[in-house]
Amino acid sequence: MTELPLRNILYDKIKSATSLTDEALNKSLVKSGIILQEDRLNKILLDLEILGLVRVSWLTKDTRRIEMVVQEAEEDEYEKQNRETMEKDYEASFPGVEEES
Repeated sequence: MTELPLRNILYDKIKSATSLTDEALNKSLVKSGIILQEDRLNKILLDLEILGLVRVSWLTKDTRRIEMVVQEAEEDEYEKQNRETMEKDYEASFPGVEEES
């Protein structure tokens, strides 16, 4: 069986919780049998933050909050134009109804 990289395991745990503290993340990892040194955990969190997958902020002097970054779906310009055309065609399909301005 192939093991997932630690970055993927951490990301999955954060994703399932949506938001948690670094202490809660570490406890979750220990329950899964993964023991990480603090510098290794920091490096992985930094990688995930650089990739834009998570956001890490300080709650207190010793506690960090780790949360998922919600990615907004970009609307394709072609799809936008297509949707607008379909709306206009739909509105035009009703004879005798004039557009009010």
